Amino acid sequence: MEKLEKYRHYVKQVITEYSQLGSSKDPIEQQLIFDTVNDHYQLMYVGWKNRRRYHGCVLHLDIKNGKIWIQHDGTEVGMANQLVKLGVPKEDIVLAFHEPLLREYTGFAVG
Repeated sequence: MEKLEKYRHYVKQVITEYSQLGSSKDPIEQQLIFDTVNDHYQLMYVGWKNRRRYHGCVLHLDIKNGKIWIQHDGTEVGMANQLVKLGVPKEDIVLAFHEPLLREYTGFAVG
């Protein structure tokens, strides 16, 4: 249970830190969605800018079977790298946005 709580903390930390990189004057709202019961974590962009609608997922991470699954990473920094810097072993991070057959070549967990 200790590992799960640590991973929950790390996931919330990296998503929150990334969400704070933007300008507070940007009309696009950043929504942090943390479902700690089912272990789903997202950062969404929602709003209007220059008469254009914005609604999309920037980050989506799950915790399943003791591993952090990165379902979507729309950042330039790479959340897997941020998690490794915090001490999460690569074998506990799944790059789920890669096809399962290709995951073995990523240096991270396959699933």
